Amino acid sequence: MLSKQDIFGYEPNQQYSTAVAYFSMEFAVHQALKIYSGGLGFLAGSHLRSAYELKQNLLGIGILWKYGYYDQSRDKDMLMKPDYTEKQYTFLQDTGITFKVPVHDAEVHVRAYLLKPETFGTAPLFLLSTDVPENDFLSRTITHRLYDPHETTRIAQSIILGTGGAMLLDILNMPPDIYHMNEGHSVSLNFYLYSKHKSLEEIKKRVVFTTHTPEMAGNEEHRYSLLKEMSFFYHLQEHEAKSILGMDGDNFSYTLAALKFARKANGVSALHGKVARDMWSHNSGICEITSITNAQNQKYWEDPTIGKAIKLGNDQEIMLRKKEMKADLFKVVANQCGKLFNPDVLTIVWARRFAGYKRADLVMQDWNRFLNLINNEAFPVQIIWAGKPYPEDFGAIGLFNSIINRALPLKNCAVLTGYELELSALLKRGSDVWLNNPRMYREASGTSGMTAAMNGSINLSLPDGWVPEFAKDNINSFLIQPAADGLPDQEQDNQENTNLMNVLERRVLPTYYNDQKQWLSLVKKAAMDVVPAFEASRMANEYYEKMYKA
Repeated sequence: MLSKQDIFGYEPNQQYSTAVAYFSMEFAVHQALKIYSGGLGFLAGSHLRSAYELKQNLLGIGILWKYGYYDQSRDKDMLMKPDYTEKQYTFLQDTGITFKVPVHDAEVHVRAYLLKPETFGTAPLFLLSTDVPENDFLSRTITHRLYDPHETTRIAQSIILGTGGAMLLDILNMPPDIYHMNEGHSVSLNFYLYSKHKSLEEIKKRVVFTTHTPEMAGNEEHRYSLLKEMSFFYHLQEHEAKSILGMDGDNFSYTLAALKFARKANGVSALHGKVARDMWSHNSGICEITSITNAQNQKYWEDPTIGKAIKLGNDQEIMLRKKEMKADLFKVVANQCGKLFNPDVLTIVWARRFAGYKRADLVMQDWNRFLNLINNEAFPVQIIWAGKPYPEDFGAIGLFNSIINRALPLKNCAVLTGYELELSALLKRGSDVWLNNPRMYREASGTSGMTAAMNGSINLSLPDGWVPEFAKDNINSFLIQPAADGLPDQEQDNQENTNLMNVLERRVLPTYYNDQKQWLSLVKKAAMDVVPAFEASRMANEYYEKMYKA
């Protein structure tokens, strides 16, 4: 059996002696380990990296997705095509531990693998797989695809993560002081804990919860009857699950249940904390909802050369390194799109998880004005888009493909596929402007702009998510004025497109081309303001101080 020394390989710092198990459906720790889809995984990956740097007593629990999320490629017309390729990971340690988890009144065999800390510089991460010979075909597919489109498979995935992860910790004889649910996917772990402790109050002593979803429709829920049939409540009956939590109705909400099981919860920015309290506070029996703003790991994300140049205030070195990083990104543009971009031209990037509310095409809303922008020879501009839509979100895929089609004939516009850690890093380092224009109050935090700022890129953003805590207009960023609350979507889009284009035409482009000193001042101030306030060591420490300590 693995010892704690075998798992950690280091003695945790006494300052962080509380033992924590961090449950997340996805972790983005390295390009080679494709078990993530977007921001939730990027956040979890940075958390594990900073936990390792601080030598915290924290380990991760996740799923070993055989086919990952999906591989984003192109069809013969250059449009997006999802591919599913089996992944092999020889750097994971097979722990030799196989155990049984009840799913759909059957016993599913689960194998545990370990990503050791020294492999990628993270806290230890256990990854669970049902793709083992002891299982039938259907059971093996549970851990094949991250966010499988089939409802029963998605429920089974949550059971493996939550119940299976909690069972593994007992098998290891390492039950933690704190079970941290990063989003509600792992909420079934609480029913397993109830079978041990027979008390909601005992569970509350041990569980904390981070919510990431600021709109009701995005919070997962399923019918009680289906969950009972799937063994989601472990050995409890449907009426017992309802009684313990004081939750009636036909549907079980993962988020609401997590708020009732946890002793404390947090939103992922100050603004999102308020939104979450407004969403859930009318429910009885929920815990306090505070906020801990997301952050990203500087050591992983920041290019050290530009980081050093910014710290020294070496303007010449900043400009030189920025052009080198742009040239690196533009090799990908040339390879994928057959277009040669110019490192001397202002480059705008829109890149993140591809969802409708993030409005990737907002800059194109007024097509004639957009064409005037990209054809302006006095203030030339290049624009790059990237991001992965959910492979069954055909509306988002249609939007992605429509941007490809509109960009194809434009020599200074490109859409890149394969938005994972390596491409994300290239885009942040190679951009001059990082564009963020979601519908207001829909972005819980957003972290891509943090790592862009670490690499000499200026945020051009609506004041949503983490941005109000960071942005100082014309000092470390450019802010887009939001439309009034409550407007119809189309009117909101029209107004915010106008405001976005005004900022680009009147402030961003003239500053970049006519006032180099001011531009570099923005670059340096952004990098100085983003660290340490939005660096993941602050976040990892804040979780211990605010959430884990009794």
